Amino acid sequence: MPGTKIHTSAQRRALNPGVEYEFERLTLSRELSRSSVTRMLVDRAEHGGWELDRLRLSPDGTRRVVLRRKIIRQRSTYYV
Repeated sequence: MPGTKIHTSAQRRALNPGVEYEFERLTLSRELSRSSVTRMLVDRAEHGGWELDRLRLSPDGTRRVVLRRKIIRQRSTYYV
């Protein structure tokens, strides 16, 4: 979509001991339609493993979205 703005940032945080999540913050412009935002979020959920954590609609029409996904750490099975 030409002329629309999407800002992203990412961070990692542990909510519970042993469970770590990666968060991504998006700021979506008011020019994006509701259906296009839904389509974009569904696409990120299906292909990136993200889930919706929070969505806030500002009085000026911008949307602030927080997505999260679980970080799965693999432990070594090799013992000496």
